Amino acid sequence: MPSACDSLIDDIEDMVSASDPTPHERQSARKTIIPRARKRKEQLLSEELQADSVIPGTQKIWMKTWGCSHNNSDGEYMAGQLAASGYKMTENPSEADLWLLNSCTVKNPAEDHFRNSIKRAQEQQKKVVVAGCVPQAQPRMDYLKGLSIIGVQQIDRVVEVVDEAVKGHSVRLLGQKKDGGRRLGGARLDLPKIRKNPLIEIISINTGCLNACTYCKTKHARGDLASYPIDELVERARQSFQEGVCEIWLTSEDTGAYGRDIGTDLPTLLWRLVEEIPDGAMLRLGMTNPPYILEHLEEMAKILNHPRVYAFLHVPVQSASDSVLMDMKREYCIDDFRRVVDFLKERVPGITIATDIICGFPGETDEDFQETVELVRLYRFPSLFINQFYPRPGTPAAKMEQVPAHVKKQRTKELSQLFHSYNPYDHKIGERQHVLVTEESFDAQYYVAHNKFYEQVLVPKRPEFKGKMIEVDIYEAGKHFLKGRPVDDSKPFTPSIATPLQKGEVSGLTQLQAAVNGVSVCLSACVSPINAFERVLRKTHFSLVLLRRLGISPALALFPLPIKTIKHFVYRRLFIIFFFFFFFFFVVSE
Repeated sequence: MPSACDSLIDDIEDMVSASDPTPHERQSARKTIIPRARKRKEQLLSEELQADSVIPGTQKIWMKTWGCSHNNSDGEYMAGQLAASGYKMTENPSEADLWLLNSCTVKNPAEDHFRNSIKRAQEQQKKVVVAGCVPQAQPRMDYLKGLSIIGVQQIDRVVEVVDEAVKGHSVRLLGQKKDGGRRLGGARLDLPKIRKNPLIEIISINTGCLNACTYCKTKHARGDLASYPIDELVERARQSFQEGVCEIWLTSEDTGAYGRDIGTDLPTLLWRLVEEIPDGAMLRLGMTNPPYILEHLEEMAKILNHPRVYAFLHVPVQSASDSVLMDMKREYCIDDFRRVVDFLKERVPGITIATDIICGFPGETDEDFQETVELVRLYRFPSLFINQFYPRPGTPAAKMEQVPAHVKKQRTKELSQLFHSYNPYDHKIGERQHVLVTEESFDAQYYVAHNKFYEQVLVPKRPEFKGKMIEVDIYEAGKHFLKGRPVDDSKPFTPSIATPLQKGEVSGLTQLQAAVNGVSVCLSACVSPINAFERVLRKTHFSLVLLRRLGISPALALFPLPIKTIKHFVYRRLFIIFFFFFFFFFVVSE
């Protein structure tokens, strides 16, 4: 049987028919063919260059912080690192390219302000990075979708996050810092920072706490207790005094619990810190819960009597009802609180005890509330923070049966009226006191000073008083302040051992500034050949992309600025120099 190919074609040449063009005709036809231009990747390259042409470190950043002094300290550290990396911190949100919003999760109103700020930033087409306790505790909230997040223990990486955010990327860093399985207090204490007040250093001695209060959302963000080593805290205080600071605030979620996770305690830390405080400078203790101060009352009384420590302690009671305290899981009874207050009032004459009270906690009866009213009436606290209860999502208290809103408001109003019915400072009129001047009043009419008991004293706004210990005669008393008249024949005393930094100046860079300047001078000499080299490479399509992939901006626009940290600054720029010399010698010379 013949195959399918048999007899049809005897030779391959038979496939060419007579009607096909000859080779000569095909050659002639080529002259009339218009070649189609080859599609190059120019469009893709231009898009890549446009997206990559954002140079991190040249933008303006506005930062807003809500909440406690611990959160304010975190904000100061983040601002310092950003400024050290070349970003410009601005107080004008409208001119900023990016908003860094550092949130507080204690109460609903604070989170509402935070959420509204995010919405306002997006309406103004601003880049947004969020930080603080709200995104740490609830990163999956709808209004946080697509936003970059800096966790409360990741503030040392704020520059990385902002770098990516200005490029349009979303980064979330929410992990915990650990060493050998042990949770650390957080970011290093020696990071650059910009103090909101150059005269005041805020030091967080630990993060988290040992409690599990049923109303607290902060626990979800800050976690369990993690303390910084004493040596690191002492070194931070020492550095602060060398930068002109004259007042230190110790802060945390519970200073009284300090050290329980690392085998030490609060009094041990305080005695070490007192040794570093210059004459005339002062130390202020932060909030401590009753359970963890009870066993240290004797030592704490001695420390609070020290001339360089304010006789001031913030001890939140929250309620005077044992039933309510049990529902809150506060781990103490009202007698424990009374013992702390009575002991310190006896051993530290004139001490200021500040406290907090929550009105309308779930299950609080009228009888429970009246016990709290009687406590305030008995002690007449000069500083009292009254808070209407707000159920925070995800907390056990949010699932309890709630007190009606109108009852909560009425109790809050009643307690506030009681607080404003007495004047705690009237007996101070006529006293002569030494006060430390550190701030300006809100109305900008006075300087704000504090006496030994951390009572606010308004003094005349004279430039020579700022940052000084002065002697005043008290001539007027208000609900929250005293007014003092400087004693004529007394001279202001300067407690600072160095000139304070200027407002907005970055702390923590002074010891390395000479090295940085030296590197910058050397690199500046390389700018001209680098510019010429870039012009040569610009003729090829890969030049700018290659430079940027290596982390190098065109013309090294950021060459005089530290990148993320001083260490990375030096390493990166040495690499740049060696790279250019190598490329110039082996490529361009060819």
